[in-house]
Parts: sequence; structure tokens; C-alpha cells
Amino acid sequence: MTRSTSMVFIYHLLIASWFVGCATNPVTGKKQLVLMSEAQEISMGKSSDPQITAFFGVYEDPKLQQFITEKGMEMAAISHRPNLNYEFKIVDSPVINAFAVPGGFVYFTRGIMAHFNNEAEFAGVLGHEIGHITARHSVIQQRNQLLGQLGMIAGVILMPELSDFVEPLSQGMQLALLSFGRDAERQSDKLGVEYSSKIGYDAVEMAGFFQTLERQQAKSGGNQIPDFLSSHPSPAERNITVARLAGEWQEKLNLENADVNRESYLRRIDGLVLGEDPKQGFVENNVFYHPVLKFSFPIPADWNLQNTPQQVQMAPKNGEAIIRLTLAKGNSLQEAAASLIEQYKLEIVESNEVRINGLPAIVFIADQKQEQQSIRVNASLIQFGENIYAILGITTEPKFPNYQPFFKATMNGFQELRDTEKLNRKPDVVRIKTVPRTMTLQAALQHFNMPSDRMEELAILNGMALDDTTEKGMLIKVVGK
Repeated sequence: MTRSTSMVFIYHLLIASWFVGCATNPVTGKKQLVLMSEAQEISMGKSSDPQITAFFGVYEDPKLQQFITEKGMEMAAISHRPNLNYEFKIVDSPVINAFAVPGGFVYFTRGIMAHFNNEAEFAGVLGHEIGHITARHSVIQQRNQLLGQLGMIAGVILMPELSDFVEPLSQGMQLALLSFGRDAERQSDKLGVEYSSKIGYDAVEMAGFFQTLERQQAKSGGNQIPDFLSSHPSPAERNITVARLAGEWQEKLNLENADVNRESYLRRIDGLVLGEDPKQGFVENNVFYHPVLKFSFPIPADWNLQNTPQQVQMAPKNGEAIIRLTLAKGNSLQEAAASLIEQYKLEIVESNEVRINGLPAIVFIADQKQEQQSIRVNASLIQFGENIYAILGITTEPKFPNYQPFFKATMNGFQELRDTEKLNRKPDVVRIKTVPRTMTLQAALQHFNMPSDRMEELAILNGMALDDTTEKGMLIKVVGK
């Protein structure tokens, strides 16, 4: 093929791609190149949903679930894409976040549900997330960039050589973690105001919730903040813009006495789990406890820990090593060991059948040969009840002597949990109380015997300052069991 015919071929290929991938954006009405049909978009969402719910777990609260579904479907019906089969779910995470993936799937964490202080705040964020779907922001972002398969554990970027031993983020989780640029966030803010106003809510409250998020971000040092706060317009800018847009929509819709519904929302979340749920496992004094599975093990001091329904992973801040605990495959210790060796193409250095705190186990050291250098694995397969647990300590062969003491301490510390206080540990939950007389929020919290070291946390939870006045009969959030 000559150069001239090659150029003609490429030209026609580009023209064909343009007509295949050029679609009208449902929100703007403009043509845009997305390289994905609506059917593909819907398929992507359907395949991502089980991955997302498996990663986080679903929070079981039928009445609260019914509420978000009803409001979600009401809002979807007036959106720019009412034809999609929307689904709205609460995931079991304490992080304050909400996100959406293509095809109509919207997720709220129980952490964000706890921090809303009225239905209007919820509706504003609901509209914001539906806006990402209707404007096809995830699809456009995928066209530009899909997150790399980084080996990460709770924010620690691991050495590339260890990536074989870390589950890569599924496509669903990659979509859930996509962040959007300023223009996309501004557009979703506008759509959040429009959609929440159209179903009767006071969208000004959405701006107030941004202030709650900003305070939480400052308190946490910027960790675990929602995607819609990072790399986006400043909260001050958003508050002004949202308030202006809300006024415009209320005038346009002739919306007088727009709904806020503070008391009804607060009563809905009475009993909602707040923060970490002990039944999923918790850390105390450098020991990980799992009350449901009834085991515990020590964790290295200052290592980052990531706990999901599938596994517990730990890594030092330099990313040079990993400790992973998962359920092993196989009906016996020998089958489980053989499965691991085959899965990671390991060469055994030494292996022994032992007992760890009275539990039968196989412990081995093995190498995975790589082009640059070998990876050394210290593995313990431990039989406990009906399960076999695999604890893997992984690092490069030269660094193995430095990290083996950490690996052995965790593995040799695995034992049955018998401490009744740990086994019966209850989570913190949101409790709704009625203020008995007019006083400051701080005085009201003190009246309900809230600990002094949690005052600022509770002020943020209530979307108020500690010196704000609470009127007699007003409902506020406190923490209970």
C-alpha cells in the first residue's frame, strides 16, 4: 500500500469512526465523540454493579432503601434520560461518599446518609449523581482515560514487582472511582439543582451540605473525601452558584415553600450505623478482631490496613511488602497449599505442617521467579472451623529478612477470638434526640452525655457549629449503641 492510499484509508477510517461514535449528549443537545453506544453503556453498568456491591457490601435497611429508591425513581423520571432502568443502593461503607456508574446505577454510602440533615440535602446529591449519568460523564471520562491497574492498598502504592499478588481493581470499581473535571462537576451541580427543584425540594440546602463536606475534609486531613470534592470548584464558589441556580429554578417553577423535610429525614436514619461496623472486623491496639468469624491476629504498627468482605490487606507506607489474609481454595490444607503454589507459580523453598495456637496449619516459604528479581512468599494455611485461611507475607527476596519478622508475628498470632467484650462489640449508631430547652448545640450534646472528645465530630454530623442555638423541641443527632 502506497503512502497516498494509506492516508486515504486512514481518512475514511476516521470518518467512519466519527459517524459510529458521534452521539447527541442528552443534556446539552450537542454532538460528541463517545465511542460507546447506550446499549454498551447499560451493559457496563450491569456488569459493574455486582463488583461494586461485593467490594463494599450492601447496607441492609429496607425502609431507608425504599426511601432512596422512591426518590431516585421520581427524580429519574424528570431527568434527561428517563428511559434508563435506574437502580439506587446504599453500600456498607463509613466513608462519606456517593457515586454513579453508567447505565443508571447510583450508590450512597451509609456514611453519607448519616451526614445528611434533611431530605433536600439528600435530593441535591441524588440529582448531582443522576446528572453524571444523564450527561454521560463516566462514558466521556472513559473515552479520555481509564484508571490504571495500580497495585494499591489503602492509599499505599506498592512496588510493581508485587502487583501479581494484589487483586487489580475490577472494571466496576474503576468506574466507581473515576473522578471528573471541574466542568463536569459544575454541570452536575446545575443538574442536581434542576432535578431536585423539579421534584419540589429546596436546592439551596445542597450548598449547605457542601459546607459539611468541607468541614469533614479539613477534620480528616483530606483523606477519604468524596470524588465530587476533589479537583473540583471551590466550596465557596459552589455555594454561591448553587444558591443562585436554586433561586432561578424556584422562580421558573413558581416553587413556593420548597421542601426541606428535616424532621422526617432525621427520623428515617435513627439507628443507622455510624463509622466502622465491628461485625466486619476492627482494629484495636494493633490487633485485628473479627467477631463474626471469631478470630484475631496482630498487625504491624504503622502499616496501612484495608478491610473488605473478601480480604484483609496490610502494607508498610513504603509499599515494599504485603500481608494478605483471604479464604483459601481447597477442601484440605494440602489442597489449599497446592492451589496457591499453582496460582502464583511458586517454587517451594521449605514447607512444614505445624500447629498455630492449637490450629492445624501448613507453613511454607516459596519464590516466584521474575525477570528482574525473585519475589519471596511466606505463607500460612490455617484450618479454623470450616474455613481455611491463607495468610501471605510477600516482598522481594533481598528484602525478605527485613520483613519476615512482621510476617511471622502476624501469622503466629492468628488465634480463636474468645474475648466476650470483643465478640459482642456493638457499633456506634445515630440516635435522634429532642432538645428539652433552648441552648447551644454543645450544651445539648452535653445534656445527652456525649463525650467531650467527640464534640466537633458531632457538630459536623449535625451540620452545625457548637455555639449554634438549638431551639426547644428541635431534633439533633447523637451517638448511641
